[in-house]
Amino acid sequence: MNDTLKQLYQVVEDRKAHPQEGSYTCYLLNKGLDKILKKVGEECAETIIAAKNGVQADTVGEIADLIYHLTVMMAAQGIPLAEVLAELDRRSAKIGNLKQMHVSDHAT
Repeated sequence: MNDTLKQLYQVVEDRKAHPQEGSYTCYLLNKGLDKILKKVGEECAETIIAAKNGVQADTVGEIADLIYHLTVMMAAQGIPLAEVLAELDRRSAKIGNLKQMHVSDHAT
């Protein structure tokens, strides 16, 4: 999975450095952070709805859309993918340490 994410991030970074006519990624980057964040919010909501509806193929598609838009957001803000992957690795090393993770309602 990391290879696919790395490839996606590299494509987004390439579009950022070398804009291409007709590229949706370039369109988002050109419109700026507000547009990108609006799309992240929309895709998050669509992912939630798809999951609630229980159609796995729809949910998978929405998750992919969300990951793509999050990747564009990361590139727009200069957040390296390696940093996010390192944080996920760090968190996965914590087993049974729920109290030290972010405080949230774990009953839902």
